[in-house]
Amino acid sequence: MSRMTNEIRQYMSDLTETAGGNLTARFLFPSDFIGFQGHFPGNPVLPGICKIQAVLVILQERYKKTTIRLKEIVQAKFLSPVSCGEELAFECRETKRSDREMFVKALISSNDKKIAELKLRLRN
Repeated sequence: MSRMTNEIRQYMSDLTETAGGNLTARFLFPSDFIGFQGHFPGNPVLPGICKIQAVLVILQERYKKTTIRLKEIVQAKFLSPVSCGEELAFECRETKRSDREMFVKALISSNDKKIAELKLRLRN
């Protein structure tokens, strides 16, 4: 497992599966998080790939005995930058599943402000 994945997992809290089968979790990345290094000096912004990797971490925690791999970013809308110390709420929902892959929609927000919308195709 990569250092980035380990750090993302470390900053995850409140992983919950709702009655409807959605997964929710919270993340709070401090200023020394590896994802902020060099992105951008003097004004750190969380890279989009860290948000995508956070979705994978959530799903990997849910499906512990299955390896989850990103196959395709179907859609990625990044609506607002994220600074260090900003708490993020993730809500992930499977929209389609087969034997070998699943499609997931993820909504990311902070203080009721929409941060990003992701649609991912994953191999399981």
